[in-house]
Amino acid sequence: MKVFKFGGASVKDAISVKNVADILSKFNQNNLIVVVSAMGKTTNALEEVVAAHFSGDKALLHRNISKINAYHQEIVADLFDGRKNEISNELTEIFDRLKRHCEKPASDNYHFEYDQIISFGEIVSTKIITAYLEDQNFKVDWIDARKVIRTDSRWREGRVDWDTSTKLVKNALNTSFESGKTIAITQGFLGHDEAGFTTTLGREGSDFTAAILAFIMDAEDVTIWKDVPGMLNADPKYFENTVLLEKISFREAIELAYFGASVIHPKTIQPLKRKSIPLYIKSFIHPDEKGSVIQESSQYDDHIPSFIFKLDQILISLTPKDFSFIVEENLEKIFGYLNQESIRINLMQNSAVSFSFCVDASKIDLEKFKAFFGDDYLVKYNEKLELVTIRHYDEPTIKRVTINKEILLEQKSQQTARMVIG
Repeated sequence: MKVFKFGGASVKDAISVKNVADILSKFNQNNLIVVVSAMGKTTNALEEVVAAHFSGDKALLHRNISKINAYHQEIVADLFDGRKNEISNELTEIFDRLKRHCEKPASDNYHFEYDQIISFGEIVSTKIITAYLEDQNFKVDWIDARKVIRTDSRWREGRVDWDTSTKLVKNALNTSFESGKTIAITQGFLGHDEAGFTTTLGREGSDFTAAILAFIMDAEDVTIWKDVPGMLNADPKYFENTVLLEKISFREAIELAYFGASVIHPKTIQPLKRKSIPLYIKSFIHPDEKGSVIQESSQYDDHIPSFIFKLDQILISLTPKDFSFIVEENLEKIFGYLNQESIRINLMQNSAVSFSFCVDASKIDLEKFKAFFGDDYLVKYNEKLELVTIRHYDEPTIKRVTINKEILLEQKSQQTARMVIG
């Protein structure tokens, strides 16, 4: 049994859906669990529906929903002949359900409403893809993730109830495969709480869904199909001559993600690591290419240096005005404020009388920060900086990224060099 995950870019139009079918046909000897995201930019469009719902602008709300419906109806028209009206009517019914939900007054809980509305994107995409695969004579079953992935009621960041989810997932998928189906199509990102309300799994939730299902069903491996050839050692937007990382360890992938690489979120990797289930990243454009694999062995981790760039950084330094040492009491106040404001530190360093840290400029209200700390601390800061992280560095690699740059702060460990540069 294998688990596949297809993101929004891989199912953005009719040609893309047909490509998914072509990829699945290469694996018809396996039972497949296929996790699918909303099509194209549908999640973004549904976020506009959420905003219109809360604003009370019914005209805008209906226009937005109609626009999303039209986008999916166009895909249906390009995919189907004989069943076009049947599938089209089913989509209309789903979007009418969304409209009815939004006709009711919005609750006081924005995040609750967000989860109920955003989930329609994955429902629609999986309905279309299931119907198309049926037309192509695949033995396919539609599984509702809102019935099998149990979470708590933490909206937009549901925490998985593993015991309950295991029972529900095994019952649904084993029943499906034992009935003769060979492909189970389900939604990424979605779950439900004990009361039956829809929840979502947060950042990279669709990848996480694939990992949850693989863990519960003891899958052979997981493949995430993307529009890139695999994991690269740097973002090609910022770095020339990138290199494919063909094989790295679970630990290395977690380290890269922690430092800000656009790889796989650690919460996706953790359940796979626990059962040593390999995770492949492959191109849906060139599906026969090798791609990358994240697995247990660290043998290949240090063969190629990886570069992670975080732009638009602010480096802030706090020095007590009474020239006292930076001790636990100071750090407690600083970390308490940052936690309260949901500001993530990207890099930090302290000396006897100062504490410095680097954050995303978009995440901090500098004037509010200065007002909070200004009475007791001298607050200094530098803006428009870059934070560069190099895994498995040597001096030539450091010089390569710091040439003609001023290094304001630098940290090195055996495997990792990090520099704030301007």
